[in-house]
Amino acid sequence: MSGILVSREQCLDYLAERNIPCSASLTKIYSRDANAWHISTEGGVLEETWNAPNDDCWAWTKSPEEAPNEAEYVTIKVEKGEVVAVDGETMTPYNALMYLNDKGVEHGIGRIDIVENRLVGMKSRGCYETPGGTIMMEALRAIEQLVLDKSSFEFREELGVKASHLIYDGRWFTPLCKSILAATEELAQDVNGEVVIKLYKGMATPTQKRSDNSLYSEEFATFGEDEVYNQSHAEGFIRLYSLASRIRTLNSQKK
Repeated sequence: MSGILVSREQCLDYLAERNIPCSASLTKIYSRDANAWHISTEGGVLEETWNAPNDDCWAWTKSPEEAPNEAEYVTIKVEKGEVVAVDGETMTPYNALMYLNDKGVEHGIGRIDIVENRLVGMKSRGCYETPGGTIMMEALRAIEQLVLDKSSFEFREELGVKASHLIYDGRWFTPLCKSILAATEELAQDVNGEVVIKLYKGMATPTQKRSDNSLYSEEFATFGEDEVYNQSHAEGFIRLYSLASRIRTLNSQKK
């Protein structure tokens, strides 16, 4: 059928005649791609951006409205930026993903409806479901917030965005991708800790987190009286930090 314009009815008849499994129908014309990490749904009602996704647009997860009314908590252990245990049981990252997928599906975790930019320039709308992956990412971010300093955290986010574009564009086997992965592995060396994630009505929320490498210090963060931070030190810093803005204002006043 290559190179021939055919109708949707003809396509479905073609698949049926050859006993090729297909979940699409004349009323459910969707393109779906699934792997361990996620499932995507495109086409059908989603081709018109003013159409809200209907129940058929979601293949894995329960809707948040139908999710349990009681929250569930999972405890995730992270070592060097990888999930190594869930709820006290040691797991490979893949097995942890499968375990958290089951949890996330029940609580409606990981649904997004996005319009993305294809490599060739066109835009495409899709509904994505990433239940276990969303939970894992929330856990990793929670530990990164404790362990990475501001500049390192911002750089890690930049690397994540750059890597996502390379992978999306099919450029995994490139020197640039290899370099980004090396940098992320180095940044992950101290990303160790434990996180409790609350699963409730479509949300995965970190509620507790700790790490032996945490840069958070209650002594420095306290709003009470302390001997580690003199409030008057801020005055000189503010004057220096705002120097460019003050000079710009003075120049505008001269005009």
